[in-house]
Amino acid sequence: MYEAHPLEWSDLRIFLAVARTGTQSAAAKALNLSHPTIGRRLRALEAALGQALFQRTAEGFVLTDEGTAILALAEEMEEATQAIRRRVSGAEALLAGRLRVSCSDWVGAFVLPEVVGAYAAAHPQVEVDLLSASRLYSLAQREADIAFRVVPFEEADIVQRRLAVLPFAAYAAADVAPRVGAGGAGLTLIEDAPHGERDVLAQSWLRQRLPQAGRVFLSNSRTVQARLCVAGVGLACLPRAVGDRTAGLTRLDLGAEPPSRELWMGYHRDLKRLTRLRAFADTAVRLLAG
Repeated sequence: MYEAHPLEWSDLRIFLAVARTGTQSAAAKALNLSHPTIGRRLRALEAALGQALFQRTAEGFVLTDEGTAILALAEEMEEATQAIRRRVSGAEALLAGRLRVSCSDWVGAFVLPEVVGAYAAAHPQVEVDLLSASRLYSLAQREADIAFRVVPFEEADIVQRRLAVLPFAAYAAADVAPRVGAGGAGLTLIEDAPHGERDVLAQSWLRQRLPQAGRVFLSNSRTVQARLCVAGVGLACLPRAVGDRTAGLTRLDLGAEPPSRELWMGYHRDLKRLTRLRAFADTAVRLLAG
């Protein structure tokens, strides 16, 4: 049974630090506080709210449903507090804090660097975490603040926008580019692994153009697929953002263009007032949309 205590912003700062770092010791280091102080103030916050905000596990602190529900509100309070400090100090344009950006490996390596670079130059006090993985990070569970995907978002309460059309092409190593004939007989194809993006459109197109191609190499990373191509392992259907920018690859003419994909940007509607997120979204629209 929780005993009521007054709610203090300092406790919410500790809540945010633990939620972002996953451990009390890391939160203590980030806030320059002692480990016992972190634990005591976190317990005081849970008492004030009458809810357990974290599950204590062997791997660290994991947000409960109640903790997830107040995370966005706590970040709004953090943003408001920072805005007050900026106004008082005369640095209203200065943004600060952490922003977690989710994307696939190739989008992070070949599409977003210009966006991240421009954003970092304009807002050097914001720490940008670029989270690239084969799985989709959950926006609802706050695994990421903003995400970039090649498919529309299906989750509820997501503010999303289509940014661009991403063309694809077939590629092979420039120094061993094969003559494509007889339906691709004797050629090797490199395709998406089962736990990758599962781009069945590109794979189906490549199979239709080269029905006699032989064995298949699989990878869940577009970047790895491109490197396999450079090494002469086989042919792959890649985003042109990857293939055209990878030295050692040449684009193949298979008599038709493969299907393109769309780049979508999304974030949870609870974060629409988060200034540092809106600034990143605006930068992405300015540099990528169209």
